[in-house]
Amino acid sequence: MPRPQGELTIQTLAMPGDANPAGDIFGGWVLSQMDIAAAICAGQRADGRVVTVAINAMSFLLPVFVGDVLCVYTKVSKEGRTSVAIELEAWAIRGRIGEQVKVTEGVFTFVAIDDKGKPRSLPKPA
Repeated sequence: MPRPQGELTIQTLAMPGDANPAGDIFGGWVLSQMDIAAAICAGQRADGRVVTVAINAMSFLLPVFVGDVLCVYTKVSKEGRTSVAIELEAWAIRGRIGEQVKVTEGVFTFVAIDDKGKPRSLPKPA
């Protein structure tokens, strides 16, 4: 049985206001949740402010429905001098307590920035 890879970073409930008339959650809402989770992970690694610079990959595998709990898992997959790539998996817990299924995956890249919005070097790993 497949299991989520990475660290659970956020969980949120898919609500009716996030859905189309058929009850499927909008892909943009899922993308937004993934960007938030990736920013949390990247910000922890950068020890400060980060900005999204690229969505390198994004695959929608299964729909998310109203009442599902969306769980986003993250892990750092690559680092540059100022940038960090985050691998993400989003899993849905069907009906809040049911089966957990992988619904999306992606890779987002962030750049660490200073208080003036300019790129800064990542700190050395702890």
